Amino acid sequence: MVLGREERSAHIVWDWNGTLLHDIHTVIEATNAAFGELGMPSITLERYRELFCVPVPRFYERLLGRMPTDDEWRVMDETFHRHYWALAPRAGLAEGAAELLAAGRSAGRTQSLCSLAPHDRLLPLVRTYGIEEHFVRVDGSIGPSGGGKAAQMVQHLAALGGVEPRRTVVIGDAVDDASAAAHAGARAVLFTGGSHSRASLEEAGVPVVDTLHEAVRTAELLATEP
Repeated sequence: MVLGREERSAHIVWDWNGTLLHDIHTVIEATNAAFGELGMPSITLERYRELFCVPVPRFYERLLGRMPTDDEWRVMDETFHRHYWALAPRAGLAEGAAELLAAGRSAGRTQSLCSLAPHDRLLPLVRTYGIEEHFVRVDGSIGPSGGGKAAQMVQHLAALGGVEPRRTVVIGDAVDDASAAAHAGARAVLFTGGSHSRASLEEAGVPVVDTLHEAVRTAELLATEP
């Protein structure tokens, strides 16, 4: 059977932070502000990428050698978000992101956005960059921060309606993106421009790429596999 164009093409679920939004340096600055509140030493980009994981309290456990107390977590979480959201509008999109999104839409590819960023913060920021029209759906996180994306991804795909998980590819910058994709029955491509080192990403057992152009090409290939 010859597949139609829409059946061959991947539906791409984009991650936001560290993938479409080039905010890794903003994240480091906000993280170090949070650490400073508790008298912890600053962390370098390399160290962050080596240790980062989701859920975020586990990341702090790797740094502290113990889980943060509830009070420590509240202080770090509040401080991080206060600094991060003050800086995020100036972060800028990843190289080629706007052009890729526009080209995908023009070619008839469907695209959506699923992020752990708070939904009420995410939507205004996406609109600031003028790319909302390229997505059939945008979902941010609702509820407490710090958790993973697996359940959210299942809900996101279900809400799309008519998009089959088997032809859906998640493009993200974190191992958690690959885990969420697998949980929802989708596939994943991981991008090295965000929160993880390449070595950490490769542990997820999915394709790892260095540019978003490569990510889209790889996603299209994955969507044609049985």
